[in-house]
Amino acid sequence: MKRRYWPALLAVAALAVFATYLAYTQYVVAEIKAQARVNSRIYSLVQRGLLAQPGEELAALVDIQVTLDSIDVPIVVFGAAGEPYGATNLPESVLGMENPPPDLIQTPGARRRLAEFAATLESRNPANKAVAPGIGTVYFGDPPLLAWLRWVPYLQVAGALLLVLVAFAIIRADVRAERERLWAAMARELAHQMGTPLSSLAGWIEVLRLPAEERAALVTADHVADVIDADVERLERVSRRFELIGKRQTLEPVQVRDVVDELEQYFRPRLPKLGRGIALRTRVERALPAVRANRVLLVWALENVIKNAIDALGGRGGRILVAAHGAANGRLHIQIADDGPGIPPEVRDRIFDPGVTTKSGGWGVGLSLTRRIIHELHGGRVSVRERPRGGTVFDIVLPVTGPGKRREGRSWSRWST
Repeated sequence: MKRRYWPALLAVAALAVFATYLAYTQYVVAEIKAQARVNSRIYSLVQRGLLAQPGEELAALVDIQVTLDSIDVPIVVFGAAGEPYGATNLPESVLGMENPPPDLIQTPGARRRLAEFAATLESRNPANKAVAPGIGTVYFGDPPLLAWLRWVPYLQVAGALLLVLVAFAIIRADVRAERERLWAAMARELAHQMGTPLSSLAGWIEVLRLPAEERAALVTADHVADVIDADVERLERVSRRFELIGKRQTLEPVQVRDVVDELEQYFRPRLPKLGRGIALRTRVERALPAVRANRVLLVWALENVIKNAIDALGGRGGRILVAAHGAANGRLHIQIADDGPGIPPEVRDRIFDPGVTTKSGGWGVGLSLTRRIIHELHGGRVSVRERPRGGTVFDIVLPVTGPGKRREGRSWSRWST
């Protein structure tokens, strides 16, 4: 059976168990009510006997005896000399009938079986001895309701275990579904990122196939080589990133200043094409400790956040600030802030989930990859908040390799609030 069906089957089993438990509870309630009616009748008969006219007491006692027989409690009475005196509500396995006649219980075989049954009853409930002249001992068993009640703890434990299994199965199914969404989004993102350089390479191949005279009039060999080299480098970077994202990484000391410089060098020449009127600024405190990271993946994680800020500022312009500062608790903080329109409230809590995007035609994979890289691969934390004066701040916290000084940055503090 396919694994994806297990959560549904467990849910159906849980519903069946709880439906059975509900029916069982209703049965127990009905039995308790019936027991209460019998008790009230016995009380009424006792009052009748106490208030009876002379000669009517025996009839009241007989009615009480009949009423007691109706509660299905097994009773065996022995005389003072140890001989069977009476029995009622016996299991059929003892003598073959519930209420054997007096002559039957006096036979040797019946006496032996009644004595064995009486010993069994006494092991459950203390017998009543010397209750009346001529009657030695009264042995009694449990009411049928008690046998049913003994199953309540087992039903409760079974229901609780089944609930735990259902919850575990649902959580696993949800995690599996999220992972599948992530990998599907990553596949689309990979195709998207590789599509641009591949298209460029295909175009340059067409140029190279032109006659020498036409090709020389368009471009030089050096220019073609430079462009193709840039496209190949981009393909290598994309393939390297997606190769690393699926593996357990060995983290090494990485200087955040080098990471921020690499991001700045990558985005500054591309900003005029990615978004007009967007200014990128960086602020990195001095003497920051190194962080334990994989540089390629850390650059990718921050790059996704900056691209998200560029998309938010697209068509309107604005500023993006990348700032890094230390903390006293062995953590380093990186903040990426923009003064854009902010994140819509309906997706703010799900902005890091795979497939969630505010862009038309977006894949919703960039920020989910950032969370995976920061949380799962680096043991850090990424969160997002709104700036009171408009815009968004992404806070990224990473563990450092050693103790660092805490310094209050002033050049970026007004951006983080």
